[in-house]
Parts: sequence; structure tokens; C-alpha cells
Amino acid sequence: MAVNLVNVENVSKVYGTRALLDGVSLGVSEGDRIGVVGRNGDGKTTLIRMLAKLEEADTGRVTHSGGLRLGVLTQHDSLDSTATVRHEVIRDMADHEWAGNAKIRDVLTGLFGGLDLPGFPQGLDTVIGPLSGGERRRIALAKLLIEEQDLIVLDEPTNHLDVEGISWLAQHLRERRSALVCVTHDRWFLDQVCTRMWDVQKGDVYEYEGGYSDYVFARAERERIAATEEAKRQNLVRKELAWLRRGAPARTSKPRFRVEAANELIKDVPPPRDTSELMKFASSRLGKTVFDLEDVTVQAGPKVLLKHVTWQLGPGDRIGLVGVNGAGKTSLLRAMAQAARTEGEAQPAGGRVVVGKTVKLAYLSQEVAELNPNLRVLEAVQQVRDRVDLGKGREMTAGQLCETFGFSKEKQWTPVGDLSGGERRRLQLLRLLMDEPNVLFLDEPTNDLDIETLTQLEDLLDGWPGSMIVISHDRFFVERTTDRVFALLGDATLRMLPRGIDEYIERRHKMEEAAAASAPVVQKAVPEKSAADQRAAKKELQKIERQLDKISEKETKLHDQIAANATDFAKVAELDAELRALAGEREELEMRWLELAEDA
Repeated sequence: MAVNLVNVENVSKVYGTRALLDGVSLGVSEGDRIGVVGRNGDGKTTLIRMLAKLEEADTGRVTHSGGLRLGVLTQHDSLDSTATVRHEVIRDMADHEWAGNAKIRDVLTGLFGGLDLPGFPQGLDTVIGPLSGGERRRIALAKLLIEEQDLIVLDEPTNHLDVEGISWLAQHLRERRSALVCVTHDRWFLDQVCTRMWDVQKGDVYEYEGGYSDYVFARAERERIAATEEAKRQNLVRKELAWLRRGAPARTSKPRFRVEAANELIKDVPPPRDTSELMKFASSRLGKTVFDLEDVTVQAGPKVLLKHVTWQLGPGDRIGLVGVNGAGKTSLLRAMAQAARTEGEAQPAGGRVVVGKTVKLAYLSQEVAELNPNLRVLEAVQQVRDRVDLGKGREMTAGQLCETFGFSKEKQWTPVGDLSGGERRRLQLLRLLMDEPNVLFLDEPTNDLDIETLTQLEDLLDGWPGSMIVISHDRFFVERTTDRVFALLGDATLRMLPRGIDEYIERRHKMEEAAAASAPVVQKAVPEKSAADQRAAKKELQKIERQLDKISEKETKLHDQIAANATDFAKVAELDAELRALAGEREELEMRWLELAEDA
């Protein structure tokens, strides 16, 4: 029988006049893998902080089992800015110790792309202080995953990870024995990792069995049963349910209510997109030419990112763009946007970008545009336009679109300066759509958006008639909003992937395997070691490891003696000299160990 690791009993938490949690009781048992979802500001982070005892409840109590080993990843790391990556992640472990540890090798390779931390100026010896927020977050995650825990609590672990990193993390967490509680907006990740869901809503927490897809089914059923009138049924959860049932039935292997009930629920729901109708409308708005790339070369400084690319973005095309970090995804969008802004006068380093005369581009970059902090949310939107035409006779006022994007009537009068990062991101996207563009470039649009806002954005984009390119590490969002996927694999080319992101992951794995297989070829000039040499190397390795263990024991004793003779300066100096001598001996042995490891 599973043992409860954490008990949450009748917990309440109030901020100002708002009750984030109201009499919540929950438990986390051994082997649980729990995903936490809900709107931004509804208390997800507060709940897991109280679960980890990082924050006190106003009423109720949280208890941990005796000796609980708890690992927590918060949104703000506690890394020492003056320390190196080596010191924070692998502490003072000798090279032969951590290099021989399969878990440490797996974590470093999975999160950083290699044991030498490619991309970090001095590898493991890089000082943390000057690093970006994303790099620091990966270091904090690596530090946590290398340790052994009974329970891991993660707040947005997929932030700043690319598609491959997210895929690796999902597999790593599935294979760990630790229980898991995870807040994330990445729905693909929730489906891959979690077996239970907590939905935080208006002070309550609703529990569901299964991953995200099962949660969508179960929540839709709960709302269907609770509905007292037909209008209640017309909600976004039903539309997402229709997509899950029709577009990707394999996502959920264990539906938590009858399939007949699911089909009954969605029988009158139209497909998420009427593609042919949208293509026809997009063509009438855009004409035949949108963006034509002819033998284009894209550079970032001296580095060539793309070479001789010939490609076309046509009317109504909905493209997902994936690729390794630094491959040139954002640079490609910038080159196309620059050509559109200058009516074709500004061109990339090589080749030509032809822009259609009717193109009206909206480009959502990763940077949040600065707005007058004294403007109210509604005023910031009305600055662009009072009403927006969404196509096919659909029209919305600025206030209605604000509500669609999670800005309630009261929130619409909040000064822009008081908004959170996620709310500013929503406002930026809202202002872009109010300008009635016919081409959208979205670079990481899902950053800081909660799942409900994501489903509302997806619903809005479903009926949006125009051409679109989406760069996102959120696989669910890319699959939901786009029809074709193209990839930049780091070889300066742009490739279409008929099987989408699954094919991208497969191709990247094959490239890594090919690189690993070709590595030994470089060393063919080195004479191969005979079986006798290898046996001798292994024997010496074992001898060195015994010597290193003895040195560790001597060092421990010397430290104890120094502590015991702290007031005898002469004795301390003598012991310190012995300690330094042992350190020198250890270093020589470790270097010899690394040399022999290759021979063995």
C-alpha cells in the first residue's frame, strides 16, 4: 500500500480580499505523478509552495512524512552567483566519480547537450553570475535531478527548454522512482508524465485521474452533468475535447468515462478548423503571393544560419517552425519581417524575399513591447482599434476580445504597469490581433500563458483567416494551431516534416547517434590496446580507486584534527600542510585515472 508523503488538511490562504485556497485537503503518495493546472493567479504556485512548506497556510496544516527527501524547483533560483556550474551542480565530486555516474552523465547531456556543456563559455567552470535566466534555470534543474528524492515539486520546469529538452525531461521523470507534483502549461508534457491532475479553480482543487487528455474528457463530462441549460454546454472545453477525440485519439489510453458519452457530447461540435473555407477566404484577402524566398541566405553576425533556402509561405498556410536553439528560427522570421516592413528593400545576406503587396504582418516577438504603464488595459487595446473583424461575419469589440483573453471587466481598468509578465504577454498578443493582420508571425506565443488562455487563443486562431508561422516549444500548441511542420536541424537547411514533431525528435536522435558513431574514427591513428594492456589498465584503475578512498579517509581525519586543535596555530599549520600534500596526491591520481579510463 502506498504511503502518504505529504498531507494537506483543510488549508486556506487569502491574499488581500481574495481567497486563493479555501479549505483544501489533498495528499501526495509514493509513486504519484500529479500535474497542477488552472488560470494564472488562481493559486497553483501558492498551493505547491505550501505543499513544500516554503509558504505558511493561514489555516489548516501541511505535514510531511518523517525523513522526507524533498526537491523543489521554484520560478526563482537560489544559486550562488559567484560559484561555478561545477560547484553548484556536482559539488566537489572528483572527475572520475561524476564521470562514472550514469545519472549525472544523462542529466548533463539531456539538459545541456553534452558533458562539456557546449554553449557555456568555460563549460563546467563557467561562473553563474553573468548567465541568462534560462541558463540559470537549467542549472537549477540539473542540480535537483542529480540528487535522490522521495518527492520532486516543479514549478514550470519546461520554461527555457527546447523541444528536445522537454522530450528528454519527460522520459527522465517517467523513469524516476520519485513522486512528482508539477505546475506546467505544457499539455504534451502533462500527458507524457502525469497520472493524476489537480485543477485549481476559485479556491477549490478538483482531482482527476489520468494525464491532461483524460482530464479534458473528465472535466467536460463533469461540466456536462452540471449544466442546467444548453448555453452552458457551449464552452471551449468541448471544442478541445472534439479535437482530442477526432484529431489525436491515441493521446488518451484510459478515458475516465464512457466513450459513448464523449461522442454524445461532441456530436454537434464542428471540426476545430474548416481548412478549405479558411484557405478560400485567406486567398481573397492576400492574393497569390504572401512570402516567396528565393535562394535566401540568413546570417547572424559572421555565422551563416541558413544557406540557399527557396521556400514559399502561401495564402492560408499555417506553419509550425521547430529546431535546435541557435539554428536560426527567429533570425528567419526577422529577415522576412524586415523585408515586409521595408516593402522588399531590406534583403537578407543572400538571395531575395518577395513580399505580396496586400500583406499586413503582425509579429509577436519574444520580447514584450513596452507600453505606457499609466494606460488602462482597455485603453491600450482601444488605442489600436475599437472593433475587430475576425472573418466570416464575426466581429468583436475591444472589451469582448479582452474578456476572451482573460481580462475581466474589472481587470480591463487595471493600469498596464500593474500587470504581471504573463498578462503583459496576453495584452501584446491582443493588440496585434486588434490591428486585423492577414499574416501572423508568433515567436514563442505560449510563454507565460495559462492553459485556459491557451485554449482560448487556439480557438481564436482556429477561425482566423490568414497565413501564420508559429515558433514554439509547446508541442500541443503547434499541433493544435498549424497544419504543417518545418524544421531547422542545425545544418543550414529548412526541411518539411510530414510526420511533424515526432519526426523532428527522431531525426535529431539519429543525428546525435551518427555524430557519436563517427567520433572514434578520428582516433584510428592511435594504436589499439591489446587485451593484456586493457587488463593491466583495469587493474591499475582499481588500485587507484582504492588509493583515492584511503586519501578521502585521511582527509576526513585531518579535518577532524584541525577542528579539535583550532586554538593551537602551530598544530593547525602542520595539519594543513599535510592536507595540501594529500590534495596534490589526489589530483595526480585523478589525472592518471582519466588517462587509464580510455585504455580500459
